[in-house]
Amino acid sequence: MRKRSDKYPGAKPYFDRHGNRRWRYRCKGFSAELGTDYGSDEFERRYQAALNHQKEKQANGAGRSVPGTFDDLVARFYQLKFPELEEITKRDYRAVIEPLRRQHGHKRVAGMRQRHVLEIKAQLSSTPAQANKTLKRLSQLMKLAVQLEWRSDNPVSGVEFYQTGSSGYHTWTEDEIARFYAKHERGSLAYLAMTLMLYTGASRKDAVALGRGNIRGGRLIYRRSKTRKNPNGIEVNIPVHPTLADALETVPEGAFTFLETNRKQARSPNGLGNDMREWCDKAGLPMCSSHGLRKAICRRIAEAGGTPFEIMSVSGHITLAMAQHYCEAFGRKNLADSAVHRLPHGPNGEQKLTNLDGGFVNHSRNQLKGNGK
Repeated sequence: MRKRSDKYPGAKPYFDRHGNRRWRYRCKGFSAELGTDYGSDEFERRYQAALNHQKEKQANGAGRSVPGTFDDLVARFYQLKFPELEEITKRDYRAVIEPLRRQHGHKRVAGMRQRHVLEIKAQLSSTPAQANKTLKRLSQLMKLAVQLEWRSDNPVSGVEFYQTGSSGYHTWTEDEIARFYAKHERGSLAYLAMTLMLYTGASRKDAVALGRGNIRGGRLIYRRSKTRKNPNGIEVNIPVHPTLADALETVPEGAFTFLETNRKQARSPNGLGNDMREWCDKAGLPMCSSHGLRKAICRRIAEAGGTPFEIMSVSGHITLAMAQHYCEAFGRKNLADSAVHRLPHGPNGEQKLTNLDGGFVNHSRNQLKGNGK
């Protein structure tokens, strides 16, 4: 008979209904599952939690995974990364990661090579946007594998994304904004919702939660739901624009949220999205959506010469990259005007500033007609 080890007092083996040998901790009426891999890191982690009469929560199959496999890596990724994410973001992540897990879960992470990443990319070539999402999530997983010292490199690094020719949701133009307001007049819910999102940059989820409690000292203050659990999430604190202030005057005095339903309940994000779809269709704007309004306010700031940091202060973006993108995409016209105005004027390069603006503008209209968008 094998002598029992006393390294884990209270840990007892048993066989489940499938005949698999498992371990369970029992002490003074408390019990906790320790898994099947005696002495492993997972076993040790569960055992230490059990000593404190705590049951370590396992996510999406953690503890049932073979150590070092892609399945194990996904489980650890969920454990480490998901606590700081909102539910809607978790769903987006799972929608991309779970198909990878089903196909490659049994494989060793250490064995992945760049050629395998290229094969995954090729399999999704018919849906380039989805392929790019998959590469992004796979890169995050491999980064974690490097941190866990399961491998020394990230095999996704260096693999190029597909050029989709799309910048995501359509950004509202000034003409489209005017057409929406022409169809939906002040006092309507459509006008209020449009103005609230256009002049705050709030997402649907944030817009439906905003109310008079968010207005303090003439400023609208809230923390984006998408980053609320992130310790680096930045509080949005912006002055209430006069156009928004005028629209909010139509909200009933006792309303808890600005966009509440007729039953005095908070409107759901999906409900607002469906309403916006209907309102946009009535205005003949099939390309427009609520998310495009968030991009529209960033566009407006960039076109007015705003800096990436000014955009971030309004939009609530955490990283500089996206705000910089707006400045590069929509601030080019103003920058071009400024740059060309700096050029010497005259055949010999002399600076002749008399009537510069009028002469330049008249000339450019003739040369660039139709290309000034």
